[in-house]
Amino acid sequence: MCPPRSPRVVAQRELRSHPEGRERSGSVADFVGRRRELKELREDIARTGLDTLSGRKAKAPRARLLLIAGRPGSGRTSLAEALVREVAADYPDGLLRVRLTSPGGRPIATERALRTLLEGLGEPTPPGAAEDELSSALRTALAGRRAVLLVDDASDPYQVDALLPDNPDCLVVLTAEGPLTGIPDVRPCALGGLDTASAVEMLAQRIGTTRIAVDPRSADKLAEVCDRQPAVLALVGGWLAAHPKASVSDTAKQLHDMPSDGEGPLGRGFRLVYESLPQPAQRTLRLLPLAPAGIIDSHTASALAGCSVAAAQSVLEEFAGLGLVRNGSDGLFLLPGCLVPLIRPLLETRERPAEVQLARARMLERTVRLLHSCEVMAAAEGEDVRELLEGTPRALRFPDRRSAATWLDTRLPSLSAAAQLAVADGGLDTLARRLVAGLVRALAEHRGTAAAAPELYGLHRLVLDVAERRSLHREQAAALLNLADLDAETGRTREALDRYRAALDAGRAANDPYATGRAMESVGGAHQELGDWHRAADWFGRALAHALARGERADEARLYGRLGNAYTHAGRYGDALRSWRAAAAGYRRLADVPGQAKALSEMARIQEYAGRPEESLHTCREAVDLARRAGDLRLQAALQVRLADTLDRLGDPAAARLHRSAADKLLGDDPAACEIRSGND
Repeated sequence: MCPPRSPRVVAQRELRSHPEGRERSGSVADFVGRRRELKELREDIARTGLDTLSGRKAKAPRARLLLIAGRPGSGRTSLAEALVREVAADYPDGLLRVRLTSPGGRPIATERALRTLLEGLGEPTPPGAAEDELSSALRTALAGRRAVLLVDDASDPYQVDALLPDNPDCLVVLTAEGPLTGIPDVRPCALGGLDTASAVEMLAQRIGTTRIAVDPRSADKLAEVCDRQPAVLALVGGWLAAHPKASVSDTAKQLHDMPSDGEGPLGRGFRLVYESLPQPAQRTLRLLPLAPAGIIDSHTASALAGCSVAAAQSVLEEFAGLGLVRNGSDGLFLLPGCLVPLIRPLLETRERPAEVQLARARMLERTVRLLHSCEVMAAAEGEDVRELLEGTPRALRFPDRRSAATWLDTRLPSLSAAAQLAVADGGLDTLARRLVAGLVRALAEHRGTAAAAPELYGLHRLVLDVAERRSLHREQAAALLNLADLDAETGRTREALDRYRAALDAGRAANDPYATGRAMESVGGAHQELGDWHRAADWFGRALAHALARGERADEARLYGRLGNAYTHAGRYGDALRSWRAAAAGYRRLADVPGQAKALSEMARIQEYAGRPEESLHTCREAVDLARRAGDLRLQAALQVRLADTLDRLGDPAAARLHRSAADKLLGDDPAACEIRSGND
């Protein structure tokens, strides 16, 4: 069966890697049969829906929905993929994929699913955006497109409803275990087993035609014993391929005679394969459900089992041949969701809790070290890389920055899931904090803070969860400040203000002067953004007093400037002049010539507002000299324009023209010239 790939990675590949937006051609090698179901689904696309009866509507108000229902292991995802390939030409704007349930059975957050689809379309996803906002953005992005959405393993109709485009030219293909009540105008295509001929063909793909041809009746019997279910056939076929001397008839008899224990054909097929494995491989298999999001690579398996990376890779390839895992892309393997309920009881009964916790800790520690190596490849070069990675095993290093970035992109779904699981576990909080911190740094280095903001928002929330649970006030303050900054950047100023106030309380509880001062200044900035200049000035004054008490000169100069700006907007020109004069003096003591020039520029502006043009002219000329020393051409030009305006008011148009001419020469063909002038008029 075709392996279900990671949602985020798949969406990007289908639409971003292919300019024409079409799904790549090709077929799933082991997909057989289901011709009747495919035909019915194709016909169902064009049928008249219940809401178009009697000709009341020419088109449905929403996308056409097709539901493929079947038990895990019935091949529902493979059938959906085969259908999508057949209709791809009718939907030239491409394929989007998302999975709504993890292999362990946990539902994926609707917000995460919406982000996956939006990222696949190349649309921005504001950090911290609410589900309704993301759903509306998705519908807007899909308006006017002819695209296919493959929504895999849906269990909640309300979650599906949030993903549906209001565009009748789109097609949504759902897979689920049963009918999804609550979604109107959907007739499920219920899957049973394959027909006998197709089931035998699937076995032949695994073991070759010779053993089938010499005993076709036994092959038919084996298909019946497997209930003609694709997942069972994959397991049994893989076992037969690994045991070339085993006959089809003996295998059919062995499966038939197995005590059922209420497992059904899938349980018997799994037991056949599992019991044939050597003890170390059995233990590795039992530990695989601990892999986040069911995504496994050689490092994950190596850390879980406590073996070498090479040995883990060999075992995973063996498992893939046996149908226990599925081959993904970029060296990844995926644990089929239908096998997790069979493997997890073995983990719980055969492994001691302490050993399970140790395996999970090894996996998290390995991930932390890989994230450190990934971060170093982006942040350092040459000798610095070797120095920073000294003592790191070669297997945990990346050859270059590109390979590190590729690893981060392809593993991001499992890395995010690992962080969430580690935080939820509660027993490995130290490792969880290190993992989240490492992931934040790696994302910031490779993508930049702005591009990584949607992912960083979720990670900061995880840090906040741990900090609140463990009463770590310093970490709590840092997480709240980071979240509030992202809220402020996306226009949620009131939410940011609440978080800045909470960060102030946490900073005071931790006796952390940096967090306390930063929170005070940020509260003032939030009030400033809301236009409440009096409260902004009050909070900037508190932050300034805090900085003065600590003797932080750079913070003092900056806060004097922010205070002066708030006073200016509040119309308190005298207070504003005193603040900017103090800021200029602070920058002079710091030998910060550009800062001093800008402070004097603001003083000149306020003097002009206050009706003191001669003083403004003198201050502005002093600021021009400083800007010239600093080499800031844009500031020089802005000050020349201000000088010209002041001279106009003083009745000297000739001198004003000279200064405007000087400003034009400084700006040249700079397209921001008008912006500079308007910003300083």
